[in-house]
Amino acid sequence: MAVGEVIVRADRLADFVKAICERDGSDPAEAALVAENLVLANLFGHDSHGVGMIPRYIENTRAGNCHRNGHATIVLDHGPVITVDGNKGYGQVVAREAMQFGIERAREHGVCVVGLRNCHHIGRIGAWGEQCADAGMISTHYVNVHGHKSLVAPFGGAEPRFTTNPYCCTIPGPPGGEHIVLDFATSQVAMGKVRVAYNKREAMEAGLLIDHEGNPTTDPGVMWGNGPFGAILPFGLHKGGGLAVICDILAGALTGGLTHSPKTIKANSGDIVNNMLSIVIDPAKLGGSEVWQQDTQDFIAWVKSSRPQPGVEAVLVPGEPERMRRAQRLGKGIAIDDTTWNQLSDTARLVGLTDAEIRALSGV
Repeated sequence: MAVGEVIVRADRLADFVKAICERDGSDPAEAALVAENLVLANLFGHDSHGVGMIPRYIENTRAGNCHRNGHATIVLDHGPVITVDGNKGYGQVVAREAMQFGIERAREHGVCVVGLRNCHHIGRIGAWGEQCADAGMISTHYVNVHGHKSLVAPFGGAEPRFTTNPYCCTIPGPPGGEHIVLDFATSQVAMGKVRVAYNKREAMEAGLLIDHEGNPTTDPGVMWGNGPFGAILPFGLHKGGGLAVICDILAGALTGGLTHSPKTIKANSGDIVNNMLSIVIDPAKLGGSEVWQQDTQDFIAWVKSSRPQPGVEAVLVPGEPERMRRAQRLGKGIAIDDTTWNQLSDTARLVGLTDAEIRALSGV
């Protein structure tokens, strides 16, 4: 049986999450960055990386797995190649700082390779691509995750061996225009989307999950509870499974942040450690900004001129669906299922917010 939902305005939801983080011990700047990042994920339709993560975040700050008010530090500096340690700080803070390091170096050298390691959950990877694009930079990002149990089966495997290992590439738009943002998990779905379905008591689509025996299932419960656990499948058969392996090696092994393996898996842990390899490029140092920008826009227009298939309204490019959802949710509010809302409210009470404060902040 499906559960109900509450509708919350984006600004009120951000105020609520910010208050939770501040009451937990984050300074106002950090709390604002965390809240804005999570709410933006909800606005874009990525509820898996939205405010539903807050209960786990607070669990991890209280367990010492996420360090409040931490910052990123450059630990290896070779000019256009840098290694940055996140010091287990909030990913919304340390990933932003690491990308700023990369942007500044790319302006100087034309390119910067940033190895970011040892961060708490860095959220929606598209946010860091968009930060680079806002600065006029092209960027590509490979991410891995460890600190908790395996979630995703390799291609052909009946047991999980890594996690959702996202990939992102972002191309800046013309002045005043929209960016191209390709951002996806190498699994069929993000674990957070399985969590959302589980909280809503809804079945998943066929072809996304297998049970502990390797058989197809639509039950999100195979990823939750006390087991036996199943696995999420990689997208695109061997292609997604192969890219997931590449993400783990580039983001984990190459940065020194370590891959997802028995060395880094913690039994019965809610810890989330992200590592990311980012390549930030100043396009003005290559073909010249006017040439590449015009040709990019001509190409996008050509792609979108394709006649849509029957039942398809329009041909879209990466980033457009998210912007359409943002416009809709800004107008109508963000829907949060009752289970997730109750978890958020319980977390708010845990850090000391009263029911009256919860109502005043959220409007619910």
